Amino acid sequence: LMIKNIPNKVDQEMLKQYIDVTNKYTYDFLYLRIDFLNHCNVGYAFISFTKAEHIITFAKARAGNKWNRFNSEKICDISYANIQGKEKLIEKFRNSSVMNQEPGYRPKLYYTEGRLKGEEEEFPGPNNIDKHIRSLANIE
Repeated sequence: LMIKNIPNKVDQEMLKQYIDVTNKYTYDFLYLRIDFLNHCNVGYAFISFTKAEHIITFAKARAGNKWNRFNSEKICDISYANIQGKEKLIEKFRNSSVMNQEPGYRPKLYYTEGRLKGEEEEFPGPNNIDKHIRSLANIE
């Protein structure tokens, strides 16, 4: 799912707290896209909920509502993302240069069950070195 119209001063931890109010433990991937030059988000994030009903819960609670941060007039909007599911998102980002950015700017994985429920899960490292090198070269 793509979460849109996020106030630019919101960081990934603030976004996680906002989501957790209605959907704690219901998602296994979260990535708030950051502009590395100004260190602010670019207004959208990607999240992978583990079940369709969790999307509905989030949509009913948040979509169409103002963000309660930084006196923003932005209205939370959602849409389906092109890439769906934790495994496909891992494949999309594991070879990306974003994984070399500071930890707060990287995509995050979360455990959704067991004793580690809600804790951050380690993101798998690159599995295609050539692709990873090309991605790094593209940011220079």
